[in-house]
Amino acid sequence: MAKSKNVFECMSCGYESPKWMGKCPNCGSWNQMEEKLVHKETTGRGTLGKKEQEERSRSRKLERVKQAHTPRTYTQSGEFDRVLGGGIVDGSLILIGGDPGIGKSTILLQTALTLSEKHEVLYVSGEESLEQIKLRADRLTESSERLNVYSETNLFYIHDEVKKLNPDFLIIDSIQTIFHPDITSAPGSVSQVRECTQSLMNIAKGNNIATFIVGHVTKEGQIAGPRLLEHMVDTVLYFEGDQHHTFRILRAVKNRFGSTNEMGIFEMKNEGLKEVLNPSEIFLEERSKNAPGSAIVATMEGTRAMLVEVQALVTPTHFHNPRRMATGIDQNRLSLLMAVLEKNEGYLMQQHDAYIKVAGGVKLDEPAVDLSVIISIASSFKGTVVRGEDCFIGEVGLTGEVRRVTKIEQRLQEAAKLGFKRAVIPSSNMKGTKIPEGINVFGARTLGDALKYVDN
Repeated sequence: MAKSKNVFECMSCGYESPKWMGKCPNCGSWNQMEEKLVHKETTGRGTLGKKEQEERSRSRKLERVKQAHTPRTYTQSGEFDRVLGGGIVDGSLILIGGDPGIGKSTILLQTALTLSEKHEVLYVSGEESLEQIKLRADRLTESSERLNVYSETNLFYIHDEVKKLNPDFLIIDSIQTIFHPDITSAPGSVSQVRECTQSLMNIAKGNNIATFIVGHVTKEGQIAGPRLLEHMVDTVLYFEGDQHHTFRILRAVKNRFGSTNEMGIFEMKNEGLKEVLNPSEIFLEERSKNAPGSAIVATMEGTRAMLVEVQALVTPTHFHNPRRMATGIDQNRLSLLMAVLEKNEGYLMQQHDAYIKVAGGVKLDEPAVDLSVIISIASSFKGTVVRGEDCFIGEVGLTGEVRRVTKIEQRLQEAAKLGFKRAVIPSSNMKGTKIPEGINVFGARTLGDALKYVDN
């Protein structure tokens, strides 16, 4: 016999409570508790029959488990395949999120059109009609003859279409518009998103269908719905960028089949998203070589070496508390590096505002950018110009030492390829490093050594 009861569920995180509360004790959100009716079965635990016991899988020694080859499908987009870890894994569940208008639907429609040339693909849209999808596909360069499109929000109808078509790839745009008819809450609620994702995961794993899910984001930049959503899927991708600029960055924040440090760069054009094969050249093409406060860093994004410009502006202020603002790096890190520069090299900047920006909208969080940040600050403070042929690599410690970084040869090769003549790296990285032709490398032991070399 089924029993029913009323519970209150938080629309932000899915926390359930037997009574209404103004503030959710789990996530701290206010006025997010909504009432819902829950049916609970009173069946007993039961026991397994003889046949079920024979079919049930048993534990095994790990060394006896055979390693299976994981097949991947390539999308003909090197940047997209790079972020996924080398291609799409069969039966995987991939969640992609990003701000409105950033290009989530565009990149998935392009991928669907490319894959449909050799595979059966079903593109399900709960936000657009078939005519709107056709209008958007006509702008793209790929052929749209073989792609199956379906405009539906009912999960049961989507199930029926998947069973009928049996596609190799399934794309859902978006999960917040799909609803489960047996759940009374509105589409996009915590219950609906959780149940619909669980059902789609069963489809992906049970039928070996690689499934893409588009997820809306909140004003804080997080994917809307319960946090459980990101734990359920195999891969979580974030599409970043500014709507006022053409470049888009695709990052993997979770990937069970590859690295989470990879990054793909695209450029939005009238005919869709085009991959940027040489991002270093793009990020450096507009830099000014004769302006103080500019330094080039060779940074690593996953397996890719990339050269980026770090800009600094240090200007006097009449206020007692100088401002410290950073775009592209952590602001606390900026304050720390300025303190190291003041303490160890005698740069007195207590009466100066300091602004740091990483050109191109790239976010840098690895330690190897420390040296370039300090060089750009010192250049702006003194009003001297850093040579346009110099690049800087190194982590700076609190006592002013320049510390070792990883993958130094790849960074130097990227710098030499783009025509840089001099590079400042940690002295501990000099031993055993193969120096590329055409570039002079200086090993700095301390921050003072690097500053003296730049001034010469």
